[in-house]
Formats: sequence, C-alpha cells, structure tokens
Amino acid sequence: MFAPLTLLSEKKTKNIGFLFCIVFGFHYICSNSGKAIMKIDASVPKFLLVGVLNTLFGTAIMFVLYNVFHVSYWWSSAANYFFGSILSYVLNKRFTFKHKGHVVSSALRFTLSIVICYVIAYSIAKPLMMWMLSGYGKAVQENVAMVVGTVLFTILNYFGQRFFAFDERHKS
Repeated sequence: MFAPLTLLSEKKTKNIGFLFCIVFGFHYICSNSGKAIMKIDASVPKFLLVGVLNTLFGTAIMFVLYNVFHVSYWWSSAANYFFGSILSYVLNKRFTFKHKGHVVSSALRFTLSIVICYVIAYSIAKPLMMWMLSGYGKAVQENVAMVVGTVLFTILNYFGQRFFAFDERHKS
C-alpha cells in the first residue's frame, strides 16, 4: 500500500503535516502534528476533482465574458454557473455520488441547489469585496468578488448536492 495511505489507515501520519495529509490521505482531515483527527466522506475528493474541472471551464467563460466582452458582473458569473452546472450535473451524478435516481427529479433538485447557492454566495461576495476593497477600482472589486463568490459557492454547493440533489433518499 502507498505509504501515506498506510500511515493514515493507522490513524497517524508521523508528523507529515496538514497539507500532505489532506492531499495524499483524501479521507482524513489532520492537525498540524499530522495526526488524523476526523474521517471525511469519500465523496469529498471526487467532488473537488469535478469542481476543478467545472471551475476551469466556467471561470474561463466568466472572466472572458467580463473582461473581453464587457458583459456585466451578474451575467458573466451567471454564465459561469449555467455552463459549468451542466458539466457538474453529469459528472457528480455519475462519478461523485453514483446517484441512480430519476434524471428529471435529481436535475430539478440540482438546479434549485445551484440557484440558491449562487444567489447566496455572490450576494455575499460582491458587497463584502466592495466594502473591503473600497480603495480599488470597480474592475478589481468585481474580479475579486467573483473569486470569493466561487469559493463560497463551492462550499455551499457541496452540501446542496450531497444532502439534497443526490441524496440517497431521493432515488425514486
């Protein structure tokens, strides 16, 4: 077995550090001493991998629309989630959560989750960054707000997909 995984399965990482434990252990959150302190759901690393793909795809769309075509903050970020969500739905349904439920009902729950997470994340990010970066221009404020919105959205979206859109209780 790969050494870091062996060490983690023994619940001790011999002081290899927090980042190493998360990156190579996948199923544990570790303290700075390297000791495994909490086992996490196996869907988290898969969700993060799918998220990287969605983020690269959607963020490219968002920043090109905003900075090249001068589309507004809201339309640029919305396009990110519209196109990225199509990719996300397929990959998370099949790969991350292996959900066997009906496509229509899971797609509706998925869409509702995406919309709620989007509105919450970006509604918090923009005013917060406008306030925190008040000495900077609008373009800087809104570009940083889009990055912050992406991070907030990712956190909220995991819980929305895991416990609502692809919850095992919604298979039928």
